[in-house]
Amino acid sequence: MVGALRAKVRVIALTSSADRVVSLRAKGCTPLVGNLDAPATVRRLAGIAARVVHLAPPPGQGWADPRTLTLVRALRMRSLPVAFVYGSTSGVYGDCTGQWVDETRSLKPDTPRARRRMHAEQSVRFLGRSSGVRSSILRIPGIYAPDREGGTPRARLLKGTPVLNAQDDVYTNHIHADDLARACALALWRGKAQRIYNINDDTALKMGDYFDLAADLYQLPRAPRVARQDANEHLPAMLLSFMSESRRMVNRRMKQELGLHLRYDTVVAGLAQDLG
Repeated sequence: MVGALRAKVRVIALTSSADRVVSLRAKGCTPLVGNLDAPATVRRLAGIAARVVHLAPPPGQGWADPRTLTLVRALRMRSLPVAFVYGSTSGVYGDCTGQWVDETRSLKPDTPRARRRMHAEQSVRFLGRSSGVRSSILRIPGIYAPDREGGTPRARLLKGTPVLNAQDDVYTNHIHADDLARACALALWRGKAQRIYNINDDTALKMGDYFDLAADLYQLPRAPRVARQDANEHLPAMLLSFMSESRRMVNRRMKQELGLHLRYDTVVAGLAQDLG
């Protein structure tokens, strides 16, 4: 927890895998086996959680997010939680052509994945408005974590995965996994009702510059550059979708209202963990 949130709390962790029960208990959690794709298995959550953090992604197809609907409906069955925090994506903003983006910007999701997230946000906001639950939505960009496999650009650099030429490149945003966890905890207690928060660090880099920075830190060759018109031949569809959106997120509300003091205010500080 963070600062005043250090008081001991009971953490109930919903998991769809019975294999994780032992490890969750070892971390001090009370595991509850259930699956958001099977509504009957999560009904036990009703009435037992005072504050809820929901980070499960939507399914990989369709226009809506039935998983968030399942959770909201389960919580409505008994006494409602005081606070509900949902981890959404910055993708709901769509392409902003590199402009600075705060939480008041209109949504324009460009991909089915982002449209499903927008539907989830609507479900969460309706829960708050109709029931009085203090719901907060965190719009999260690229998460990195040097202590987790695949959590940094290292693997992509070792594969030689290309990035865009400077003139075609896009701005990306980042948050260290530890700072994201702290933001979730703070939002449970400090998040304002029906409030949106951008959760990102202070880095303002284009994607290619980010990978150049990482390559230099790791003493690896820099990623090759390709023109946008040639990217389809070299990059998977998922990565191409990220390269079609450019924005710089404003995190003032996160700092002022949640009171989050970033431990890793730039990707340089965060990636340096990987060098120890």
